[in-house]
Amino acid sequence: MTNVLHLLLKNPVLVAVILITGIGGTFHYGFHISVLTAPSDYIKELVNSTCVQRYGLYLEHWQLSLIWSFIVSTYCIGGLLGSLCAGRIAVTYGRKRCLMLNNVVAISGAVLMVLSKTAHSFEMIMVGRLVYGINSGVALTAHTMYVLDCAPKSLRGLIGASVGSFVSLGKFFGQLLGIGEILGSETLWPFLLAFSALTAVLQLVSLYFLPESPRFLLLDRGDKSACEKALQQLRGSHADYRSEVEEMLKERVALQGVRNHSVLELLLARSVRWQLLTVIINFITLQLCGINAVYLYASDVFRAAGIPAHNLRYVTLGTGLCESSTVIACGLLIEHTGKKFLMVRSYLCMSIALLLLTLTLYLQVHVSWMPYCSMVLIFFFIISFCSGPACIVAPMPGELFTQSFQSAAFTVACTLNWAGLFFVGMVFPLIVEHLDYFCFLIFFAFCFATAVFVWYNVPETRNRSVMEIAAEFDRMHSKAKHSETKLKALQAAPGTKL
Repeated sequence: MTNVLHLLLKNPVLVAVILITGIGGTFHYGFHISVLTAPSDYIKELVNSTCVQRYGLYLEHWQLSLIWSFIVSTYCIGGLLGSLCAGRIAVTYGRKRCLMLNNVVAISGAVLMVLSKTAHSFEMIMVGRLVYGINSGVALTAHTMYVLDCAPKSLRGLIGASVGSFVSLGKFFGQLLGIGEILGSETLWPFLLAFSALTAVLQLVSLYFLPESPRFLLLDRGDKSACEKALQQLRGSHADYRSEVEEMLKERVALQGVRNHSVLELLLARSVRWQLLTVIINFITLQLCGINAVYLYASDVFRAAGIPAHNLRYVTLGTGLCESSTVIACGLLIEHTGKKFLMVRSYLCMSIALLLLTLTLYLQVHVSWMPYCSMVLIFFFIISFCSGPACIVAPMPGELFTQSFQSAAFTVACTLNWAGLFFVGMVFPLIVEHLDYFCFLIFFAFCFATAVFVWYNVPETRNRSVMEIAAEFDRMHSKAKHSETKLKALQAAPGTKL
């Protein structure tokens, strides 16, 4: 771990790339997932008062819930739209320019949010959420592509984990700034929703001084001198980056005459079907692993453990701090431990935690000390989630696919992510209503099945280039094909008994 940190600190421009792209990248995604919780009552009050003022209509509970659900879900719709166009924009204009343009989108959303209360318009909040969703959808793809393109092979795991780290930090800051003593008050909540403008302006100004992605310059633009200049800025004037350029040139030769593939071509390509299946399964499980359910039940468990109602928000803030700190620690351990081992271990630990949490929630009405066990299991589950899927899954498309497939792979992955987030937001409350805490058994099935899949079908990717990972997938699954062919030949042979 110390070697990894030492190597990272020797590249101050690379550290700047991680921090600057993160605060205006996946930080926004995490922030807007959690930030709406604190001012929810004030926004609902604005909706009610607007309808009374305009139409003389006082909304019933179901009508208010319907409008509130729409305000929440428009973020996912915007995210899906942003994901669908992000890959093409990043390939056409470059990762850096894509992020710079995306900051203008975030600032536009913030303007709508800060003026919504003054204009007495909850519709501006809806449109602002849609715009924020587009910003986050583009950021998820462009941020990940940019930092992975700038990372040396020896630090790709750590830098890839930073993508998930900023998601967790965004969630934590959404909770922290939402406290009533900071920006979660009746007068300041529009500024809470507009906080993204600050990070967007900071990134917009700072990106000007950073280089464009070296891989984009060489593999997409064919500009070797610009690529070398970018690498020199990233690695330092005295660093030897010739091996990196040679690896990219080999990939360019392998992709000679091959254009960037569309999503349909990716879905039909047999050569990368195991990489695609790996991405699909992991991104589906990322939303259906039960992390949202655990956070939903956390308040009830803490309340049953005797924590006063007025202190619950601080304990919930503690879960956010636990998540963000664990993700950062995981990033430092990835290069030492390996991603495959971390993923399998995390999913198995999450499976065990979900089974035991179901049992303790069932017994907490019968045993007085059982809520304390549930509380420990909640933190254990969060730590398990953050030490694996939270920091490894997000950069996966950029690590498993060559340059010609990356744009389409990120489109598929982020589409699944946003569709899963929307599905969980709309359907999950109904599942909880009918199954209560037994819903954790559904999430257990997803976690356990994904652990088994990763163990048997995904190679270790640590310290390997994209071409080496592709070759390892072929080697792993060509053995299975060879065994299957041999078995069929034996069965077809006359007189063979099995």
